[in-house]
Amino acid sequence: MLALWDLQKTLPICGALLMVTLALGGCSSQLADLTPADAQSHAREPGTYLPVHDLPPDRDQAIIPPEQRAKIEAELAAARDRQAVAAKDAK
Repeated sequence: MLALWDLQKTLPICGALLMVTLALGGCSSQLADLTPADAQSHAREPGTYLPVHDLPPDRDQAIIPPEQRAKIEAELAAARDRQAVAAKDAK
């Protein structure tokens, strides 16, 4: 009986605290824009978008030749296979 009375008493209090927390959290962005009375007012800078049509500069390094790329891929595949066998043996 006592536990039910405590639950009926604390549940509304917890609900009220949650509502106050959410209400104050919603106001945080508006409170952040407020300035003290003696501070200088500053104009807000409009958001700038990234340039869409600007391309990065060309690379100075050459592209990997297909033969070297195939060699690297073969080495990576061999390392993957060795690790798979080692993991299977460890189990």
